[in-house]
Amino acid sequence: MTFGGGGHTKAMLNMVPEVTVLALDRDPTAISLAEQLAKEHSGRVKSLLGRFSELETLLSNMNIKPGSVDAVLLDAGCSSMQMDQAERGFSLSKDGPLDMRMDGERYPDMPCAADVVNTLDQQALASILTAYGEERHARKIASAIVVARRINPITRTQQLANVVAGSFPPAVIYARKDRLHRPAHVATKTFQALRIFVNDELNELHAGLRAARAALKPGGRLCVLTFHSLEDRLVKRFLQDDDLSNLDQYHFSPRKQSTVKEKKDGGSVYWVQLQRKVITPEKDDVIENPRGRSAKLRVAVRR
Repeated sequence: MTFGGGGHTKAMLNMVPEVTVLALDRDPTAISLAEQLAKEHSGRVKSLLGRFSELETLLSNMNIKPGSVDAVLLDAGCSSMQMDQAERGFSLSKDGPLDMRMDGERYPDMPCAADVVNTLDQQALASILTAYGEERHARKIASAIVVARRINPITRTQQLANVVAGSFPPAVIYARKDRLHRPAHVATKTFQALRIFVNDELNELHAGLRAARAALKPGGRLCVLTFHSLEDRLVKRFLQDDDLSNLDQYHFSPRKQSTVKEKKDGGSVYWVQLQRKVITPEKDDVIENPRGRSAKLRVAVRR
């Protein structure tokens, strides 16, 4: 969860000869890669096309009972493969249609990013940018989008990037820094926010965590990779049994106390966490794979 380009799956197949991997992805392009890998490793890879929220049904259809899976690797967010394909509309550095739908064309009626920026009012756009991009200048950017779309609909990634950049002084466009202290475009957080909103990523992540909990056997291991603070915060709270049943549509709500009355050993009813602190990449890891610079790994064992 998710298969993506198959890097994690290939590593597991090579390291554990007896493993069978169920490869879930909502992207038909990724599933085609999984099916190819399945041909190379007869019987050891089974592809599942669907979202995190569909996992329980997909497992049931395969006659895989709850509480029988040994381990789950949940890799949240968008894949490098999606970012590298200009026509998917995820990347602000490559011009393409402003799409961002992880499901591709599976759901033709599903709104894409262009629908969001051209139809929602200024307040709704600002709320999305604030909640999902943690963008401090959300109101300014939302205002610029509304002004620009009155002249021409915003349908291309570079068009949106230019609209966002146009709302700032020229000196500010690359004034932001990423975690490697490299210049970052001012539209980066806008693109992140739209992607998360279009794909309902936080609700899907929560559904995936619940599905993983149901699927794992006692002693089964859950490994979760996240790539920004919203995802990591959600995972951290889930592993502490916090009540996440009412994730607000536009923002990740302030922490609520767990509704579970009694916790084993003062911890989680469901999980034993294997390390107290989140695991982050080493410097050499970041140099080798800069896109993984913001990755955070949390690991827990099912009680």
